[in-house]
Amino acid sequence: MKFVIKKNIIKDVLSKIQGLTNYKSSLAITENVLIKTVNSNICFIATDLETGFEGLYEADIELEGIITINAKKLYEIVRDFPEEDILINEVKKNWIEIGNENVLYHIVGMNSDDFPNIPKIDDIYFYKIKEKKIKKMIERMVIISASGDDKRAHIIGIYFEIIEDNNNKIFRMVSTDGSRLSKVDYILDKDVDIFSLKNVIVPKKGMTEVIKFLDSERDVEFGFMENNFILKKDKEIITIRLLEGIFPEYDDIVDESEGTYIKFNKYLFNMMLKRMSILSSEDYKSVIFTFEKNRLLITSSNPEIGESKEEMEIDFPDNKVEIAFNPKFFMDTFNVIDDEKVILNIVDEEHPCLIKGENDNNFLSIIMPMRI
Repeated sequence: MKFVIKKNIIKDVLSKIQGLTNYKSSLAITENVLIKTVNSNICFIATDLETGFEGLYEADIELEGIITINAKKLYEIVRDFPEEDILINEVKKNWIEIGNENVLYHIVGMNSDDFPNIPKIDDIYFYKIKEKKIKKMIERMVIISASGDDKRAHIIGIYFEIIEDNNNKIFRMVSTDGSRLSKVDYILDKDVDIFSLKNVIVPKKGMTEVIKFLDSERDVEFGFMENNFILKKDKEIITIRLLEGIFPEYDDIVDESEGTYIKFNKYLFNMMLKRMSILSSEDYKSVIFTFEKNRLLITSSNPEIGESKEEMEIDFPDNKVEIAFNPKFFMDTFNVIDDEKVILNIVDEEHPCLIKGENDNNFLSIIMPMRI
């Protein structure tokens, strides 16, 4: 194999696959990227055995072939390379020459026959969605991550489903960690075949890798094949193995029919929570929200450090409600809400708090109260 490729092309793809190749799997070869010629293009393949990536890119090919190279070392070489054209040449079995006339590296690769296969895409039904739309949806899901070594599918995964509501076909994602839950909706075209989309759980780790490839205003396609989620854009394909498990019923917890709605300036409320969380620690995570007539008082107490309090004026009726929450959950949610104002729904100390943007009905976050 021998080809020349532009630095900006290979640098971009190698930077995006580092999350896959740096993941320690049961096979050492997954730390490598497989590079092969496909017609007049170069194909890069990477996998961590759960998530697979395959992309085709332009290059000047002199000799066809297939090689595997340590992805991290190749990226470090390419990232700091002083020229725009980079030669990659297999000089002898598994020994690769990288560089040009002035800078040259000799790197030993691994046997490409040992590289694990990633699923081949057959004739499947694809749904279209704008890149930035699905990227935003995923970002709103992965802020909720699993803690410790939790392996439950509904905790480490995102639930995908189709909802039909008021003649709308809605593509929905739902994420939870047991202490909070978020759901986000996207209205599909009315003529799509929603019956091709089954309710599935997709790993959050793999979806976090997907975000790196979504950066334009163009359409991207997604679909399902056997036990894999498939995302396709241009000449790049990502496959993620689905999780086996059952996602819990969540309809009751997202019910907005009760409680009091309160509107906040997102920035001011976020800064208030940030100040009150200064005294938080691993053992003392909660702050107490006291809602009373036209006032919100937030207090934080940590026996190991001290205490603090802050209040602001709000539009709230006479009935006093005192609830403990983890302020980090609110701040995480505010980071993925675009509106300047947020709306909270408060019922009592036993019910969760519902949060959404003032003008965005497609995203809802639910935060469970803590014991006082």
